Amino acid sequence: MVGIGKRFRCAAAALSAASVLLLGACETPLPVQKLPELTYGHLQAFRLDVAKIEVDSAYQPSMRPPDVEHLFPTPPERALRQWASDRLRAEGRAGTARFVITEARVTEKKLTVDKGFAGIFKKQQSERYDAAVEASLEIFDDRGFRRAFAGARATRSRTLGEDANVNERERVWLEIVEEGMELFDAEIEKNIRQHMGGYLL
Repeated sequence: MVGIGKRFRCAAAALSAASVLLLGACETPLPVQKLPELTYGHLQAFRLDVAKIEVDSAYQPSMRPPDVEHLFPTPPERALRQWASDRLRAEGRAGTARFVITEARVTEKKLTVDKGFAGIFKKQQSERYDAAVEASLEIFDDRGFRRAFAGARATRSRTLGEDANVNERERVWLEIVEEGMELFDAEIEKNIRQHMGGYLL
């Protein structure tokens, strides 16, 4: 009887191990998603009466929590630089337009999640992401005097569910930047037209 019991236990263990292997084999990795690049070439460019355009950044990312923008598929600073490249054109003979990025930050905040029995039946939000983009456009004459200024700031927040996978997280990150840039674009366009009309061709 002891021999039979031992063989039974060995068979059960083998069956359990085989089940784990089978379940592992059934799990398929997430397909690698290709997220779109954020570009603004489809928008009408600002034809500026300047000889050149300079793009600079005064924002220094910390590269540590709670700042997380460096993990994004398209960090806000890259989106702002792309905006300047796509929307600003130098078509004059003198002067300089300077686009300066002053903020391009996204912070992550861990949200309180109900870990009790009731929490099992809830679809809870586990993180909140707060994005802020800010930049200014200045016109300088050849003597270095500032002749015009327009700036804009935009913020956007989104939460993420605790069950989100890597692909869903990266899509939300991209959407935060995209939506923040849409708000920034609308605001700075209004201010450029209001305060830089004399330098638009």
